[in-house]
Amino acid sequence: MDSPTPAGARISIIGAGPGGLTCARILQRHGIAVTVYDRDPQVNSRNQGGSLDLRPEDGQFALREAGLLEEFFSLARLEGQEMRRMDPAGRVLAHHLPDEGETGSPEIDRGQLRDLLLRSLAAGTVQWGCALTSVSGPASGPRTLMFTDGTAVETDLVIGADGAFSRVRAAVSPATPRYTGVGFLEARFDAMERAHPELSRLVGKGSAHVADGERGLFAQRNSGGHMRVYLMQRVPADWIAANGLRPEDTRGIRAHLLREYAAWSPRILRMITDNDGAYVDRPIFALPVPHTWEHSPGVTLLGDAAHLMPPLGVGVNLAMLDACELALALVRSPTVGHAVRRYEQSMLPRSAEAARALDGGAEHLLSVPGPDEIARFEPARS
Repeated sequence: MDSPTPAGARISIIGAGPGGLTCARILQRHGIAVTVYDRDPQVNSRNQGGSLDLRPEDGQFALREAGLLEEFFSLARLEGQEMRRMDPAGRVLAHHLPDEGETGSPEIDRGQLRDLLLRSLAAGTVQWGCALTSVSGPASGPRTLMFTDGTAVETDLVIGADGAFSRVRAAVSPATPRYTGVGFLEARFDAMERAHPELSRLVGKGSAHVADGERGLFAQRNSGGHMRVYLMQRVPADWIAANGLRPEDTRGIRAHLLREYAAWSPRILRMITDNDGAYVDRPIFALPVPHTWEHSPGVTLLGDAAHLMPPLGVGVNLAMLDACELALALVRSPTVGHAVRRYEQSMLPRSAEAARALDGGAEHLLSVPGPDEIARFEPARS
């Protein structure tokens, strides 16, 4: 089968996260039809998670191409760029306080970014409640999407933007994510100024990172007076069950954590004891480095589906850059196959370089900062 022109192709994006929605928005902005399929039953089926920082060279670049950069800045929190590095005693080792008007990496809640992108799409672009089971069909196309409700959809291009455990990935690659050996446990805090004023002052308006070499903690302010704290440990993936605990046993998990973090300051330990609601287990996975595949004109991947890495501040930025480059390749190419090849020739080397730089990076989150790292911050302020 000859590869169709992008303007005449049936283009399907799997996953309505920032990457998939950015790709859809740029395609529609250039008059190319696209459908996004997402497994969530409806738009607000689940909480979208914490805060994201978008950088000028990738995340902000993609939003500019999407015509949404000005609206992004109306929502973004410039003050969220504040960053503190502390020791387990609660002493501030280093502190970055952004200059007024600094826009290098403003923060926005993941849910706010998703809503911004969703509002920009034509009505009916996203089909909710469509959980993909497989992609079949010949490499030359067309491909068939199979969904859990038995529905089958024929498409000329399927774009896997469906995250770490992508169902699209199997159509081009046998790779599966592997556990890094580091687990995150998320704790939520609400009404910070009223209910948690001491923690509010401790963390500031942005984020704070503490580590002792074996365990760590990353606190991140969100909009609306909320905060998320990620407790980071070198543990087996099933550490909760291995310790005779259940995910919903908040009291038991808290007691276990207090034993693990017993040497830390009582000020810091309040980020373990004072959370609102249950903990959320988030083991950290990564794809092999590098992750590549043989070109197939009717299937490609972007974001975590293509290059899952430890959470060190690049994931959403790379996903949105991928989405932008793929959409523009489709806009500027004579055929879908030509566009996919052009995109992959740029994305695969770039993502491999980033993945090599971050390989094992989950361990870095537990390490005590050295003098060189501290020197990159401004002088510590109390």
